[in-house]
Parts: sequence; C-alpha cells; structure tokens
Amino acid sequence: MHKGEDTHYYLLKGFDVVAFEADPDLVQFSKRRFKKEIDQKRLIIIEGAIVPENFTKKVKFYKNKKNSVWGTVVKDWANRNEADGAYSISIDINPVNFKESLNKFGVPYYLKIDIEGMDLVCCEALLSFNDKPSYISIESEKVNFESLKKEFNLLDELGYDSYKIIQQGSISKQKEKKPSLEKKFLGYKFLEGSSGLFGNDLPGEWINKEKALKIYEKIFIFYKIFGDKSFLRRSLLTKYFLKAFCKLTKIPLPGWHDTHARHNAANPLKTSNWL
Repeated sequence: MHKGEDTHYYLLKGFDVVAFEADPDLVQFSKRRFKKEIDQKRLIIIEGAIVPENFTKKVKFYKNKKNSVWGTVVKDWANRNEADGAYSISIDINPVNFKESLNKFGVPYYLKIDIEGMDLVCCEALLSFNDKPSYISIESEKVNFESLKKEFNLLDELGYDSYKIIQQGSISKQKEKKPSLEKKFLGYKFLEGSSGLFGNDLPGEWINKEKALKIYEKIFIFYKIFGDKSFLRRSLLTKYFLKAFCKLTKIPLPGWHDTHARHNAANPLKTSNWL
C-alpha cells in the first residue's frame, strides 16, 4: 500500500480496496489518510508482510531509511539497497498468509503486486483457486532472464494469455482514456512512484507471451547498459551524469517495468466492485 498512492486512485474510480502494508508507520499514515473510506468499509488494510505459507512466527522486515518504498523481507534485497547507500533497520512484524486473505475476501477484479521480492508468492497462491483476477500486474524481474521466463510460465499456468509491458519510470505522463473503460473518468494526475493505469485503460495493444518475451530481450540489453550494475554506474562521474540526464529530460534510464496480464476468461468490459 505504501502511502496509498494507488489506493487513492482506485477509491476515486469507484472501486473497493483491500490493501496490504508491512511497515507499521505507513499503516498508521494510511489509516489517518483514509479514515473516511475505512469507516465506510470501502477500504480494508491488512497489516503485516506477505510471506510463504510456512511462515508462522514473526518476520524480519527491513525498513529502508532512505526510501520507504524499498522495505522488504528479503535480506538480499536489503543488502542490494545498502550497497547503493540506502540503509535499512530491521523490525519484527506479523506474517500474512495471502491464500487465507483470498479465502476471506474473495478473488479481486484486479490484483496489483509490488512487494519487493515476494510477488510470486501471491501468484502461486492463486493456483489454489478456480476464479482468477481478470487483470494482474507484477514488477518484472530485471536481472535474470530465466527468472523472468519463470514469471511468464506461472502466469501462463494461471490462465493469463495477453500481456502489456509498461515502463514505470514515466507513469506521470500517463493519461486516462476518455471515456474510461474502468468505471469513471477522473482526469487523474499520476505521481512518480505510483502504478498508474490498469486493466482496460492501459495504453497499447495486448500481446502474447512470445512477443512479450521478445520485447523483454531488448529491455534486458537496456538494463545491462544503464542498470544498477552496468559499467556506466561504476564511475561516479557517469553515474551522476546519468542521474542529471534523467532528471532534466524525464527519460528513465533504465527505469523499471511492470508486466500486466489479462486472463483468458476476462470480460473486457467487466467492472467488478473491488480490487
């Protein structure tokens, strides 16, 4: 949930929301921000970290001091952030069983997943359900291409057969369709760091898995040239040059991508009431 950047948009669109947040400070922030919607039972906040089913005790959560969106339960991810100067403190929090949440609240119309290393835990939980979200999106793998293919294989197994690849580094440039195909048109201005459009309102054409992987082959080359571990990032001079270039031009180098998937049973004009 973070600070509710996406939640705010979904609620204004007219959807009900079940949101998950591990960071206790962000939970309290969002409870204050969305008090009215919580009182109206349009928003439910689940407190804790989504982890594999076998976790039953407290979970070590790495709360990032530089960028709160980088909070994670994955130690390797925390170490990666620390290598870039973004240090974390660890706190113990409650685990969340995502399958139990789906049993309690039902399968949503749209499932947005971006939880720093645990995305596939949510996808794997869907294997136990006959119903699937009409639309789902995850932050794509950007280091290991074989891991990326495993993501697509899992989505394929779940019945998703159409994809859109969305550059998340330029979300502020997105514009809603008018009229919107996802409930009401808002003329919403997306902030950097938010997830942006979803479902029927996404730009571009839906493509199959093979075409999506071909696009990602090119994206991975871009990641290798401009990504966190590229040779261009090893020198402080080129590192700061790239940072300044991105800031001035608003061109993400390399940015990051979300994979949006549409289920083969999805009704293109379906407007279920919750996400």
